[in-house]
Amino acid sequence: MSPQTLSLVGCGILRKEVSFLIAKNNWPLTTDFLPASLHIDFKRLSCALHEGLSRHANEQTIVFYGACHPRMDTILNEAGTLRTGGQNCVEMLLGKEEFNRELAKGAYFLLDDWVRNWDEVTAKTFGSNINVIRDIFHDQHRYLLCLRTPQANDFSREAEHISAMLDLPVQWRDINLDHLENVLQTAIRRKLDTMHA
Repeated sequence: MSPQTLSLVGCGILRKEVSFLIAKNNWPLTTDFLPASLHIDFKRLSCALHEGLSRHANEQTIVFYGACHPRMDTILNEAGTLRTGGQNCVEMLLGKEEFNRELAKGAYFLLDDWVRNWDEVTAKTFGSNINVIRDIFHDQHRYLLCLRTPQANDFSREAEHISAMLDLPVQWRDINLDHLENVLQTAIRRKLDTMHA
């Protein structure tokens, strides 16, 4: 591996989108994607991230995560690396202003990969009492905002299932990858700058 090639270790939630952008821009990045559902289990996320960074200990790495773990910055400082900017992957897709605007209106965001394991992850996180689950979601959310990228599969059937389960209406938003591309480009530039400092 050349010294200019970087390893991206991170969440697999936007694997298709990130891989598309790497190919499109011919970025010097290899990838090591971790399971997308780790953000609901801090212990598993910490272990998987440590293992991922250990696999690339002799390489220059960038971490593709938001602030998905309370010790994220400490973990990355210990590994001598940095992460992509942004609170989470939805902010990376929408941009900070749009993300905060939708959040303030009561959106709960759904992405292609999340809906595939919805029932399993929801039961593991909140239990199986549908009334309790609805109360939890209704406390802060007014609608489901499904984000559809050009690389996403059709997840309308799964979204309708989740809508019925939570008793929340569905809205759809087709989005491009401009914000995500900028987030990745900025992280690459920051990493290369630290390497040449």
